[in-house]
Amino acid sequence: MTIHPINSDGSVTRYIAELKAGEESAAEQLWQAYFQRLVGLARTKLGPRARPLADEEDVALSAFKSLCLGAARGRFPLLHDRANLWPLLVVLTIRKAQDLVKYEEREKRGGGVHGNGGLPGGGDLEAVLSREPSPEFSAMVAENCERLLNRLEPAERQIALLRLEGYTNAEIAARQGCALRTVERRMELIRRIWDRTQ
Repeated sequence: MTIHPINSDGSVTRYIAELKAGEESAAEQLWQAYFQRLVGLARTKLGPRARPLADEEDVALSAFKSLCLGAARGRFPLLHDRANLWPLLVVLTIRKAQDLVKYEEREKRGGGVHGNGGLPGGGDLEAVLSREPSPEFSAMVAENCERLLNRLEPAERQIALLRLEGYTNAEIAARQGCALRTVERRMELIRRIWDRTQ
C-alpha cells in the first residue's frame, strides 16, 4: 500500500470531522496516513512470538476499525485533530495487542478456552480484537496529551506531534528542513517542559 502522508493539521482535522460524519473517503485518507505506523506499533507490542491466530496487521486493522466505528457513533468527543488522533490510535492498538497476547496465552495453556476455540461466554478471537477502551479512558488520554502539547511553543509542538506519530528525529529533521541536532535540542527542551508539568 502506498502511504500518502497528511501534511497539515487542517487536513487531519477535516478528515476527522468527515470520519465522524461517516464518510468513507476520510477513513481511507487516514488509513493511508496511519496504518503502517500502527502496524509498527503493534509489532513492538506483540514482540517476537509465533503468530498462529493473528498478527500485527490484524491488530492495526482492528484498532483502525474501532476508531472509525467509535468516531461515527460519537464515542470520542475530544477527537478533533492530529493531537488527539495519534494518542487515541496508540491506546486502541496497545489494548488490542495486549488482549491478543492474553488470548493466545490462554489458548496455549488450555485455560478459559471452550469448544472450537471460543472464550468463556461465547467470545472468540474476533471478540478479543473488537474490545475498545472506554470513552472515559479515551477522553482522559486525549485531555492529558492536549494539556502537555499546550505547554509547548508552536515549533516544539509540531516536533512533538511528529514524534508522537512515530517519526524518528532524523525523519522530523528532514520534514522540518532543519539539522538533526536542532530536533534533538528541541526534544530535550520538550522533555524538560513536560517533566516540570508532571
